[in-house]
Amino acid sequence: MTDTPDTNCAPPPTADAAELQELLPGIHAWVQPDGSWWVNNAGAVAGDDGVLVIDTCATAARTRRFLDAVDTATGGAPVRLAVNTHQHGDHTYGNSLLPSTTVIVGHSRMREGLQADPIIDGCPPLWNPVPDWGPVTRRLPDISVGSALTLHVGGRRIELLHPGRPAHTSGDLIAWLPEERVLFSGDLVFAGLTPLVFMGSMDGALAAVDWLESLQPDVVVPGHGPVLTGTGITRVLDEHRRYYRLLLDTAQDGLSRGLTPLQAARQVDLGEFADWADAERIVLNLHRVYADHAGRDLDVIAAFGDAIAWLGRPMHTSV
Repeated sequence: MTDTPDTNCAPPPTADAAELQELLPGIHAWVQPDGSWWVNNAGAVAGDDGVLVIDTCATAARTRRFLDAVDTATGGAPVRLAVNTHQHGDHTYGNSLLPSTTVIVGHSRMREGLQADPIIDGCPPLWNPVPDWGPVTRRLPDISVGSALTLHVGGRRIELLHPGRPAHTSGDLIAWLPEERVLFSGDLVFAGLTPLVFMGSMDGALAAVDWLESLQPDVVVPGHGPVLTGTGITRVLDEHRRYYRLLLDTAQDGLSRGLTPLQAARQVDLGEFADWADAERIVLNLHRVYADHAGRDLDVIAAFGDAIAWLGRPMHTSV
């Protein structure tokens, strides 16, 4: 059994550390350090007829900061469109802060997931501190996507694509700008911290890595972590492959020995991934593999309870 990491040893970056990075003229990434629980990345694509926003943020304060930065960078251009890459609250709870005229697009399963999500109404004490979303309300996509949809912002084409099977969640979308070769991956990519697939599929997440690589992007904006370019893209995708294979091997060994997901997690050596933030996600991810192996639904309460037991305390967040 490896020692669990102490993620509370240094104060996390505050919301003020977030930065709107211009990747190419009119294409921006909103990067929020340190990218751990509930601290996501988002994006914006501007054209001469308005702005497309890719995801919002978990809290009203963080979303307002993001939208204010976009407004300044684009000279007050209207936010005509928004895309949610998946249902999780760090990418969707800020939807209600978008202008009422903004048309929101999301996968059909993402829309169903957000509609049923109870955490927006009050976060349980699974994290410390317990996140406070502020004055947000549930706002669902206006348009549901199946496998693909093409949007146009000015002269730019943005392809919204589903990986074809559950991966991070069952309703993932990427936003791909093929001419500019810029990819907003949502949570199919976590750069330098532990990936999470407990609401999707381990096999699907592994296949999605190859799918993303086949696009040959020049720039990847991950759902969490720093923007990736050049060899950094290959490095991070290879890290995902190794982590997912470690999880699959751990699950196979645990199942063959009659171990629970928590017992299997306590015996695994995380090796190169031990220092990644949110390492307790190994427990959640193993619960996913075990559930898929048994052909049953994931027990979310049991999964989170085991993650906290592995850590020995509530999970850490800076929201």
